[in-house]
Amino acid sequence: MKLDGKVALITGAASGIGHGIAKRYLEAGGRVAIADLNMDGAVKAAKELAGPKSAIGIGMDVSKEDAVNAGVAQTVKVFGQVDILVSNAGIQIVHPIEDFPFADWKKMLAIHLDGAFLTTKACVKHMYKRNGGALIYMGSVHSHEASPLKAAYVTAKHGLLGLARVMAKEGAKHNVRANVICPGFVLTPLVEKQIPEQAKELGISEDRVVKEVLLAETVDKEFTTVEDVAEVALFLAAFKTNALTGQSICVSHGWHMS
Repeated sequence: MKLDGKVALITGAASGIGHGIAKRYLEAGGRVAIADLNMDGAVKAAKELAGPKSAIGIGMDVSKEDAVNAGVAQTVKVFGQVDILVSNAGIQIVHPIEDFPFADWKKMLAIHLDGAFLTTKACVKHMYKRNGGALIYMGSVHSHEASPLKAAYVTAKHGLLGLARVMAKEGAKHNVRANVICPGFVLTPLVEKQIPEQAKELGISEDRVVKEVLLAETVDKEFTTVEDVAEVALFLAAFKTNALTGQSICVSHGWHMS
């Protein structure tokens, strides 16, 4: 599938899943704005992946409306349009609920949910003018399932399903589709950080965390790869019609089957 010059704004794309999606979109003939809280990392990733005609790096705190609006405006100024939003920025904080600091709860929801809302609000105005576009939210198997210690994360990822479904209905008359990708565990720095944290919280070894917690429900005890997720992101971005909208697609080695 090809993107034929379409422009994608990808948040949290200086590394990890977002970086992999940016790489795949460029390979498919797209242009990308790599947005990240780490501006230097975003600029570096853009230079490494492509030249300035195809990729730019933008500093963006997705929880701040002014920063989001400025980043979207910069994308449109450089490329003239924005056709695809990949709302991917995210973090992980784990605590049992009785010890979960309210500040951490608010931080999690601000990045995952406020970030999705603000980037959507800023991007759809441009998509509606062009009568087409794709909204892609990075959910998780935890958009459908629950795990201990992840109250804020699970709540946020469930919330993305609701936002995508609303946008599928609101966007339909403008030919704007909205879907959620729900990966299983991908061995990114974010997940690597979780392994020792969960081992400490649960009082078990890191090896047991991987086998008995992270990959316990998969069919083959394998991690999902960045490339797996990027391929699905390309499929959703390049899909032509509203036949595929308002959906969540699990990429999880069978962890969640829907």
